[in-house]
Amino acid sequence: MAQRKTSRSHSRKEAKVPPVESKNGKKTEGGGDAGGGGGPKYSMFTWFVVLALLGVWSSVAVVYFDIVDYDSVIARAKDFHMNFSQVLQGKLTAYDTDGDGDFDVEDAKVLLGLKEAEQTNVGDSPEEKTVSGSQDVESEIQAAVPLPPLVEDDFVPDDPRDSTRPHEDEVVAIDSTGVLLEETLPEDSLVKSGQHVTSSRFSQEAEPTEAEKHSEERAEPEPEREKLKETENIPEAEETSENQTQDKIREKAKKKKPKLLNKFDKTIKAEIDAADKLLKKGKVEEALRAFEALVQQYPQSPRALYGKAQAEDAVAEKQRSNDLLQKAINSYREAAELPDATPDLLRAALKRRAERQQFLGRMRGSLATLDKLVQIFPEDVGLKNDLGVAHLLLGDNKGAKKVYEEVLEAFPGNGFAKVHYGFILKSENKIAESIPYLKEGLESGEPGTDDGRFYFHLGDALQRVGDDSAYHWYELGHKRGHFASVWQRSLYNVKGLKAQPWWTPKETGYTDLVKTLERNWRTIRDEALAVMDQTTGLFVPEEENLREKGEWGQYTLWQQGRKDGNSCEGVQKTCSLLERYTEATGCKRGQIKFSVMQPGTHVWPHTGPTNCRLRMHLGLVVPKQGCRIRCTNQTREWQEGKVLIFDDSFEHEVWQDADSHRLIFIVDVWHPELTQHQRQTLSPI
Repeated sequence: MAQRKTSRSHSRKEAKVPPVESKNGKKTEGGGDAGGGGGPKYSMFTWFVVLALLGVWSSVAVVYFDIVDYDSVIARAKDFHMNFSQVLQGKLTAYDTDGDGDFDVEDAKVLLGLKEAEQTNVGDSPEEKTVSGSQDVESEIQAAVPLPPLVEDDFVPDDPRDSTRPHEDEVVAIDSTGVLLEETLPEDSLVKSGQHVTSSRFSQEAEPTEAEKHSEERAEPEPEREKLKETENIPEAEETSENQTQDKIREKAKKKKPKLLNKFDKTIKAEIDAADKLLKKGKVEEALRAFEALVQQYPQSPRALYGKAQAEDAVAEKQRSNDLLQKAINSYREAAELPDATPDLLRAALKRRAERQQFLGRMRGSLATLDKLVQIFPEDVGLKNDLGVAHLLLGDNKGAKKVYEEVLEAFPGNGFAKVHYGFILKSENKIAESIPYLKEGLESGEPGTDDGRFYFHLGDALQRVGDDSAYHWYELGHKRGHFASVWQRSLYNVKGLKAQPWWTPKETGYTDLVKTLERNWRTIRDEALAVMDQTTGLFVPEEENLREKGEWGQYTLWQQGRKDGNSCEGVQKTCSLLERYTEATGCKRGQIKFSVMQPGTHVWPHTGPTNCRLRMHLGLVVPKQGCRIRCTNQTREWQEGKVLIFDDSFEHEVWQDADSHRLIFIVDVWHPELTQHQRQTLSPI
């Protein structure tokens, strides 16, 4: 083999000795044994290093199957004055040519000149995160109910502090019913001061957020000379700069990497790193096999068991397997229960266990896990905040309220606790009390506060107390990408659907349905009146806290695409008329129902949960004056025997100021631009 040269070795020719052949037939660039035995000078030391780096079986494969000549690697390393204390610790970062965080066969080939180093782009992450679908939940957006988990972490982090927002990030779903296309439509806001626009004009392009604008402003620091001119007291300015530097150092120290390895795990770090590398590269099945072998060989290793849990978690997402995910949940617990688990590993394992339990709907189990975590780490405010969310997910607002009161007593400025506490107060109809908590929580900008639901409920609370600044918060929510526009504030959306407040039958494509409703309106009306005359309690009062005053009852025939057979018994002709219109009866994100509203009723401005449906109103009994509906900035009135069609994901409001009741028939239909596949796979709301 011709002797290879590098720029550095070329300048150090005096250090070279004649190459000799190693036991696998290759020549090393170091010398042979002084005694002339012909063996490689570094053969025993090579074995030791390779064992430390790659483990037993990888070492055998490397040395005996001639993958790469590690004697030459050692010789070249010595030529470069390699620090072998770092070699034994697996810290060969100087020779990590492929940027994967360790030293392996590919790195050795580059070092020997057998392969060119890969050029990595600045900002590229060596970790490839698994991506999965989203999890949909039934939306009760207008009423302040427990927060559903819109989002969830997409990969198991080593650092539990990387996962402080379990309900904020996009959810990884294992959902056999299909994936909800839950994407907001960020668009340029056409709203100026004191103006609001109809949503039919909104675009798809995202406007820079306030944070981005401020970031751009900060990106161009002032020249130092200008700063000195503007600063009268130079020593004071220097002191301030020094304090800022110290603050940054302290902040950096707080973000140090968690310690997941105990004393024993450090002795098998190379093997753990090799398995972890497979996981980070997305080779999740291989990673799982590697970690299973490690656990079998070292059953008392918390880090190996934690890695196995991570791999099971990743494979479960890839295969969409709830059974395998349950195994991961069990493995996280087992890793945390091992006697020598480090505090950081215990925290990371139990935190991820709680998140995955929530994902599977095991809310009580998740609550128990988080409660245990809080007991172990009582000073960790993040864990207490997560515990509060777990109570909310169980519908235990009282328990959540107690947790957040404790957090705010100890940490009065905690933004996460504030927005959730405000959310709970609003659910208790303490509208005015909720506003400062929601507002201050959002203004804090803390992780977990930038959620569309908080903008939604703050704006709603402000509207109910007559404060027009509600639209300022709606606009901020829009700019943050949570709302399609200031007017269209639904949170469960499919991207790219035509958006306008009012529709004509022709625009929907459902003209046959509209004609059937209008031709048979008297039959539908008579059946509804017959049911109203009965004292059966079939008309249920509206329970979503949408009324400022008055009485509003509903009688439901279809809900989430499911027929209510008992209700249809009372209005058989009406249900028979609708059976063949699957755009209505099959609309899993809508309802078909009668709605009766008594005089003196006012319904607060509100929006529906999704842009996936349109709403038809057929007038049945409509007083001549006093009944009207506003959608965005257009107000219309019902007519008996006529259908109004609007998109209820836009803000709408209703007044009933007549002298007698108003009765209409509500029929929700799929948005006409949804594909058949989407209609079949979107989760119900």
